Amino acid sequence: MNFKVKNDTFLRALLRQPTEYTPVWMMRQAGRYLPEYCATRKRAGSFLELCKSPDMATEVTLQPLDRFPLDAAILFSDILTVPDAMGLGLYFSEGEGPKFKHPLRDEVAIKALQVPDIGKDLKYVTDAVSQIRKALDGRVPLIGFSGSPWTLSCYMVEGGSSDDYAKVKTLMYKEPKLMHHILEVTTQSVIAYLNAQIEAGAQAVMIFDSWGGALSHSAYHEFSLAYMQRIVEGLIKEKDGVRIPSVVFTKGGGLWIESIANTGCDAVGLDWTMDIGIARQKVGERVALQGNIDPTVLFATPDVIRVEVEKVLSSFGYGSGHVFNLGHGISQFTNPDNAAALVAAVHEFSKKYH
Repeated sequence: MNFKVKNDTFLRALLRQPTEYTPVWMMRQAGRYLPEYCATRKRAGSFLELCKSPDMATEVTLQPLDRFPLDAAILFSDILTVPDAMGLGLYFSEGEGPKFKHPLRDEVAIKALQVPDIGKDLKYVTDAVSQIRKALDGRVPLIGFSGSPWTLSCYMVEGGSSDDYAKVKTLMYKEPKLMHHILEVTTQSVIAYLNAQIEAGAQAVMIFDSWGGALSHSAYHEFSLAYMQRIVEGLIKEKDGVRIPSVVFTKGGGLWIESIANTGCDAVGLDWTMDIGIARQKVGERVALQGNIDPTVLFATPDVIRVEVEKVLSSFGYGSGHVFNLGHGISQFTNPDNAAALVAAVHEFSKKYH
């Protein structure tokens, strides 16, 4: 396997080392806004089949890199592969998003929850990681990822997406011991899962806490952040003599940025609601920052996109430690030409800040 990365700007930025420009990648960069992705997905038959085929996962991971000069690749997968491997029976209803056949609704089901056999039940993911890393041949680094224990638990208890998280939050307040049991088993699973991705070739890892922002201040620290900190502590920090950086991203987590920076992660992901310059003042030299343009900006014209890119770059200011990204996943309705305009603007305008 090629250990030498031709373009390691992304990894250096995460470690706050000097770079010539600000690296950029986009959350959900391999997705439905790309016609080539839609073609592969159609061939796969379903989203889940696409995730479970290492060949097709490799193909779609590379598609955005062939189209845009991005500075990182991210494994094509889904955060819900972990609860699926725990036996909850993941399926996707057309137009309705993910659902589980066996959601965690009672004490018996919760107590029966076990850490999956990663080498067996999630082998298709680690196989995809190895295959993508090989196919990249050192072009750019590969990011592995997982959902956070709290976010995964939301899906596992609700049985799918939710507007108010009433079921999972009721469990949390009424039966905190049971909630902590789910989070404990899920945390052990995520540590094993991310480390398996690192062993298979992931060069950085990211924890997506998509629903952490739904929690109160004290509940966030107890039921989400404490477990993410345990994951960060349990991660493989170095492979083949090279540092493996970690990123923690809580959507709606701007209020808690200092607490997140204290978990020991290398970088904090920001959504678009927080000014990145203020975030930088708060965290100082502790961590790098990743983000944080509003993905909806990509519905505007290339001229507007360029203005908004400059705003984010100038707010972060001079020096290293910034990975440019969207504040959340790219919309499926985005024009790929606008994504190209964003990447070009970041590369062009950021040089003066380094």
